[in-house]
Amino acid sequence: MSNISNKPLAGKVALVTGGSRGIGAAIARRLANDGADVAISYANSADKANDLVKEFEGLGVRAAAFKADQAVGAQVTQLVRDVVAKLGHLDILVNNAGVFALGTAGDPTDDYSTLDHQLAVNICGVVAAVREAAKVLREDGRIITIGSNGADHIPFPGSAEYAGSKAAVAGFSRGWSRDLGGKAITVNTIQPGPIATDMNPDTGDFADMLKGMSALKRYGKPDEIAAVVAFLAGPDASYITGSTITVDGGVIA
Repeated sequence: MSNISNKPLAGKVALVTGGSRGIGAAIARRLANDGADVAISYANSADKANDLVKEFEGLGVRAAAFKADQAVGAQVTQLVRDVVAKLGHLDILVNNAGVFALGTAGDPTDDYSTLDHQLAVNICGVVAAVREAAKVLREDGRIITIGSNGADHIPFPGSAEYAGSKAAVAGFSRGWSRDLGGKAITVNTIQPGPIATDMNPDTGDFADMLKGMSALKRYGKPDEIAAVVAFLAGPDASYITGSTITVDGGVIA
């Protein structure tokens, strides 16, 4: 067991939504390694979530997993309350849970159900989490939302609805930075490019195209997003708020 007391996030409590796999799991793992007690939410991956809890407890921090549907505001609100009840307080909220779905304007088969769900998860779920967290976050707290570089650059058709949802949370974050600045709570957005995960492997059908768009000619790694989250969550980022940080290997350079 490592010495937690000298870690940069020792004594902090973090919630990572959608933290059971992919980028979310990498973020949760990094925050735990930096000394934070970590709660994660999941929709379907209970086994993976519980395995992470055991892993984090092995590091000497407290950990918990909660099932919550990010598309249902009441469940997200209850999630935040459950984290505080279990771990005592909240210092760091990472809005990671999200969905991606294509949708082309003018598609005669579109019944809006896909759009409604995408907006419910990517926008309304984030809003619900922040509204509740704002009531309980301690002074010098952190809110970090995982957006997408698609909010600023759309290289192919069909992703307008997803891009719009991610542009929305970047705008919300800038506004929230004003709302919460008086409590020294910072609010920032990270906009990843293509990141290699089980859901988006760097060997997929579009991988070569996406790699070619990057100045570094590769996919990013979940740990590379987690590192930026850890920085924004830590003491060295206390004067960064209302910012959008793009981490995409130069795709939109």
